[in-house]
Amino acid sequence: MKPEEKQAAARALLDNPLFERLMQELEAAAINGCINAQLTDHEARAAFAAEARAVRNFCAKLKFLTEQAKTEGTNAPL
Repeated sequence: MKPEEKQAAARALLDNPLFERLMQELEAAAINGCINAQLTDHEARAAFAAEARAVRNFCAKLKFLTEQAKTEGTNAPL
């Protein structure tokens, strides 16, 4: 996949309201799971926190791909 195709695909995902809503719901569910985990269940809390971070990192990666188009000439490997 060419860099331009990656950028276009990332932009299409970010512009899709259903995708945005889904990512928000996934993140909110993970955060709620972290908050509502039993006080002594450190593993569950850590797993929910990792899930929330993963959703945020995924969205950040998509945003990076779309921003990369603005800084032409910097084809850094992903």
